[in-house]
Amino acid sequence: MIRSEMMVVNLPVHIERKKSLKNMYIRIYPPDGRVTVSAPLSTSEDTIRQYILKKMPEINKTREKMLGQKRQSKREYVSGEAHYLWGKAYRLQVISDGMKRGIKRVGNKIILTVPEDSDESTKEKLMTEWYRAELKRSIPDVFERCQKRMNVYANEWRVKNMTTKWGTCNISKRRIWLNLQLVKKPPECLEYIIVHELVHLIEKNHTDKFQALMDKYYSTWREVKRTLNEAPLEHLEVNNFDC
Repeated sequence: MIRSEMMVVNLPVHIERKKSLKNMYIRIYPPDGRVTVSAPLSTSEDTIRQYILKKMPEINKTREKMLGQKRQSKREYVSGEAHYLWGKAYRLQVISDGMKRGIKRVGNKIILTVPEDSDESTKEKLMTEWYRAELKRSIPDVFERCQKRMNVYANEWRVKNMTTKWGTCNISKRRIWLNLQLVKKPPECLEYIIVHELVHLIEKNHTDKFQALMDKYYSTWREVKRTLNEAPLEHLEVNNFDC
């Protein structure tokens, strides 16, 4: 991969030329709206510049929306913080108790029990694994329901903490990856992403046919997508802002 940078209408754009690519793609990253263009290795600077200029209205719109989006402060995993589960805010209560470790939800609280002198990274790891277990417990029923409704089946699903996608689909292996951060969003967002990735097994790209299939299998997907993208982001959480 070859990296470079160019200025387009006073906007610095990071360029990544990759041998494996056949098309160009733009990604915009929070919190400061950094713009990156991925392009085939042989693409000229002039071609890249023209592509960026063509996409500039979309870039500006996305950056404006991103910079104005609500974002939580960095989590320190101390009592009183708000932590989200399935779209609802819970107050964190941290208890230090010998060598005990555990997390449970009681009313509007998430109670985190940790060994004495546990540091922030230890608490974060425990919370992450708890979130992972909560998501994995919920996925099978939703996944099965979506597959039966669509009569489209994946070979497997997996979970990982992704920074630029809510979900991805390996079409050749029929494997779907789901973003761990979905466990913090309203439940309908998980179903929307599962349907979205299953549709990719029928139609690879985001074509008119793709949107028609989304309309067929999940008629309210546009409203749910809006809910997902307008929900408060965590300090370092990156939404899917591909153009």
